[in-house]
Amino acid sequence: MQENYQDLANAIIEQAAKDYIKAVRFLLKHPKNPDAMYTKRECERFFNSEWYKTLTPIDGRWLRLRLKEEACSIDG
Repeated sequence: MQENYQDLANAIIEQAAKDYIKAVRFLLKHPKNPDAMYTKRECERFFNSEWYKTLTPIDGRWLRLRLKEEACSIDG
């Protein structure tokens, strides 16, 4: 049963990471897009939240910085 909860926690974090990368990439081309700005802000709030800390021991600030690097990379 514990494995199911961990799978769910991982899926939540993975979706937030995908949403964050997508928003950052979109903002590179459309810097004033309100929907992308909102999504980026909400993801940042999530990565800094107590709920995030409950889901994983991975530092949210560290993850956000890695995701931003990925989003801004030429390969991405």
